[in-house]
Amino acid sequence: MDLTTLQKVLDAGRKVRVVCVGDVMIDRFVYGQVTRVSPEAPIPVLARSGETVMLGAAGNVARNIAALGGRVALVGLIGSDAEGQGAIALLAAEPGIDGGLVEDPSRPTTLKTRYVSGNQQLLRVDLEDCRAVEGEVADHLVGQIRQHSPGAGVIVLSDYGKGVVTEALIAACHDTGLPMIVDSKARHFGRYGPVAIIKPNAAELAFATGLPTGTDTEIELALAEALELCEAQAILVTRSAKGMSLARRGEAVRHFHGLSREVFDVSGAGDTAISALGLALASGQSLELAIEFAILASGVAVGKVGTATVSPDELIEAELTAHMADAEHKISTVSRMQVEIERWRSRGLRIGFTNGCFDILHKGHVAYLNQARSWCDRLIVGLNSDQSVRALKGEGRPVNDLEGRAMVLAGLACVDMVVPFDDDTPIRVIEAARPNVLIKGADYSEDQVVGGDLVKSWGGEVRLAQIVEGYSTTAAIARMADKESS
Repeated sequence: MDLTTLQKVLDAGRKVRVVCVGDVMIDRFVYGQVTRVSPEAPIPVLARSGETVMLGAAGNVARNIAALGGRVALVGLIGSDAEGQGAIALLAAEPGIDGGLVEDPSRPTTLKTRYVSGNQQLLRVDLEDCRAVEGEVADHLVGQIRQHSPGAGVIVLSDYGKGVVTEALIAACHDTGLPMIVDSKARHFGRYGPVAIIKPNAAELAFATGLPTGTDTEIELALAEALELCEAQAILVTRSAKGMSLARRGEAVRHFHGLSREVFDVSGAGDTAISALGLALASGQSLELAIEFAILASGVAVGKVGTATVSPDELIEAELTAHMADAEHKISTVSRMQVEIERWRSRGLRIGFTNGCFDILHKGHVAYLNQARSWCDRLIVGLNSDQSVRALKGEGRPVNDLEGRAMVLAGLACVDMVVPFDDDTPIRVIEAARPNVLIKGADYSEDQVVGGDLVKSWGGEVRLAQIVEGYSTTAAIARMADKESS
């Protein structure tokens, strides 16, 4: 998808109305670090550092639709408990979402609590009651669907198997006459009737058909079997890094491949995919374009930690950088650096910062940067702009312009990000980055390092890297001048 097309899809999706129906959950993430094993049992001890709470499942689908600019009515079930009240409060805090939550005093609000160390989930604890909804509560849910469907473009049905998606509720969705897109964890796709699309992931497709789904060929056979077992017009299977595959009745299976992205957390990625798919279809886009949009959105979601939403700005940024070389992608603005650092910190990573002109990169620079990287998990290099180098070094410098210097630095494996700056010192970049460790060469004393006091004030440290004797940009320039004059 090119940037112009993406912008058109985003513009068309603004204020489009979607009804999201299904199982609503609370997703709770408890974060910390594991540094020891319990003396009481062979289990890790998590030193808790914080937690986040957000709407999950159908709630997360609704959040993603709203984050992308759409308007959404969320129809689902909560209990008469503290978690249910929390769900109402979370819903009220989400702009663009109308409430259609129904209370059932006989069951708890579904709660998933995940314990996370760094980027690794240690344990998930579920509180749930999966009985099929019936009686007055079921009638109230049907009433909410009827109330919120006028003016909508599509119904997204999020079936996590927690009892909300019953035959009566499915029938009520069909009665609206709106196209239905189903995200299903069920064994039998036939229960949904003649819906527009069913969107399982590869594991769910294998569960529903009893067939393997590892290769393209296996996916094609499983999709053909799935179409035989249901009345859906199409089945779209999400396949993580392999993209998505679409089977429509009477047509050959089509495979859609996304760009490979670094994965931090797959929690809720399927919710993001069906949100983007539903919003694009509701705004009148073709199915093929909606799938490309969904692949882009879910690719951004897996780059975040937790049950995350994605914004239009993040999709535009992802599309802008998607076709860059790895080195180009490392060159960043201060604002993008801060977003990236937030992701790194959420994984418990240690951030290092150094800076310099790096005019003619030589052996000494490479040794210095490798030593700096050994003291941190991610190394950011503040790079003086051409104007800044000239102010420090005089006319005739830099020898290499900013773009060239940045690209060479970014091409080093030990450098994770390059951030150019115009000032004489990198103090503003240091303040924005708040590194754990600030690194300069051993030709400085610790009290001479710009930003050292700041870094120490928030608990960081200053370290001095060894200098390889006999190597410097000034010496390199002098040698070149001697050769030219001889």
